Amino acid sequence: MLCAQLARGELDVALVSSFEFLRNPIYRIVDGVSISSYGPVYSVVVAHVGKIEDIKEIELDPAAQTSGNLLRCLLSERKLNPSFVPRSTSSVPKATARLLIGDQAIRFRQEHSSEFNFWDLGEDWKKLIDLPFVYALWLVRPEVVDPKSIANELRALRDKNLADIDAVISAEKEFAPGFCDRYYRDNLRFIFGEREKQGLRKFDQLCQKHELLPKREVAFSVV
Repeated sequence: MLCAQLARGELDVALVSSFEFLRNPIYRIVDGVSISSYGPVYSVVVAHVGKIEDIKEIELDPAAQTSGNLLRCLLSERKLNPSFVPRSTSSVPKATARLLIGDQAIRFRQEHSSEFNFWDLGEDWKKLIDLPFVYALWLVRPEVVDPKSIANELRALRDKNLADIDAVISAEKEFAPGFCDRYYRDNLRFIFGEREKQGLRKFDQLCQKHELLPKREVAFSVV
C-alpha cells in the first residue's frame, strides 16, 4: 500500500487516503488538489436490500480506511449499529450489505441496479454536513527539502489533466463515455480549497467523537 511505503520512507510523496493523514498527521498536504465529492460520488456505496435501518451486517474491506470510517460516522450519526464483518465471497449476499468502492462499485451498480439499493456515502455526507468530503490527498514526507516544487508540479499536472479531460474520458475502455463524462465532471472534484479543508476537519471531529481517532488537535500543513 502507498501509505505504508510513504510511512517507511520508500516514497517522498504519494496520493493516499485522507484518513491516513488524520491518523498520522505528520505530512504536508499538497494544497489545492484532492479527490473529493460534494454530493453523490457514485463509487463509494453500500449495496443492500431493503431499508438502511434494517441492515444487520455490513461486509467491509479492511483496506478501505477512509470510506470504512466515513460509513461508521454516518451510521453512528443515524444511531444505527450494524455489525461489521470481513468480505466473504465475490458476490454480495442479499442478507448482508457490503461497502463497495472505486471501479468495483461502478461495475456492481451497473450490473445489479435492479437487485440492490445503493446508499451513496458522498450524498449522505452532503445531506448531513453540507460540505465536500475528501477521500484522498497528495501527502509529502516532512523530510523532503523542497516540497513546494513537488506541489507545484502536481498542481500543474492536475490542471493539465482537467484541461484534457475529454481525452481522459475517451481513453477509458471499460465504462461508457457518457457515464465517464458525468462521473469525472459531476461526481468527482479535484480541488482542495477552503470548503474541502472544512469538510476534512469535520470528518476528523466526527472520527474523534465516535472514537475512531484519539482526541487531539490536527494542524494542516499545506505546501
